[in-house]
Amino acid sequence: MKLALDAMGGDHAPSVNILGAKAALALYPAIKKIFLVGDGPTLEAQCQEHRLSSDRITIVHASEVIGMAEPGAKTVDLVKTGDADAFISAGNTGACVASATIKLRLIEGIERAGIASPLPNEHGVCNILDAGANPEAKPQHLIGYAIMGTAFAKHVLGVADPLVGLMSNGEEDEKGTTFTKETFALLKETPGIHFIGNVEGHDLFETPLHVVLCDGFTGNIVLKSCEATAKAMGKWLKQELTANPLRTLGAAMAKGAFKALKEKSSYESYGGCPLLGVNGVVIIAHGSSSALAIQNALRVAMETVENKVNDAIREALAPA
Repeated sequence: MKLALDAMGGDHAPSVNILGAKAALALYPAIKKIFLVGDGPTLEAQCQEHRLSSDRITIVHASEVIGMAEPGAKTVDLVKTGDADAFISAGNTGACVASATIKLRLIEGIERAGIASPLPNEHGVCNILDAGANPEAKPQHLIGYAIMGTAFAKHVLGVADPLVGLMSNGEEDEKGTTFTKETFALLKETPGIHFIGNVEGHDLFETPLHVVLCDGFTGNIVLKSCEATAKAMGKWLKQELTANPLRTLGAAMAKGAFKALKEKSSYESYGGCPLLGVNGVVIIAHGSSSALAIQNALRVAMETVENKVNDAIREALAPA
């Protein structure tokens, strides 16, 4: 398996990308090659600094990188030409989506690509779809998201019967906007998905769910609000636990539990989000990704390729 990494994308690039690639090569023998795409001299110097020397690494010079204005065309081209099986970027999300959509095109039957972003809950992992690729979605776009999200949950997450919910302001069938009501009616008639109806914000964490559907504008706000809340709660908890010696002692005794909770709630553990719907595997990582997040983003790319998610999406689209 060969993966193309936008080595210059992200707030802390290229250092964390180099370290993430190094860790991924050590952990995942299925990855036969990682193309580091970006400024050649800079990447060569970084590889030397971080002692990354391997015949499984190839530096591909590109003067353009995925940023606010210039999509990294060469990174996507490696997938388009078949030289790489997937590409991963922590660069600008809009540029990634635009570049992938234009160059790789959409799977036949899909009108808009969507980002599936994992959110941990009491029952495992729930994927918000769309988390930002398509802010002004139409009802039929969410039907595609439901089919793609179901295929991803089945083939990558190993869920036998993924449960799909529609984000709304109440669980009753008649609740919501004109957009959600129209989407609800279509979802009830869509074969191949297990639609459980409308869901609210608390259901993201309390209810068995594997795919939650919404437009990209709503999904991005929900995701960023959850991230900010988790970060604030962690900060407040740390302040309270260090308020006096007795609390500090108790915190030390529960160190393992706190570590497990942090890993469960951290985006670093999940790595990256697949952009579902394009003719190729595209993984979008967090802009502030650490080396661990990049490592896990490469893992998600590997798993998505191995499980042939796009083939499963095409098969699922046939009866729909």
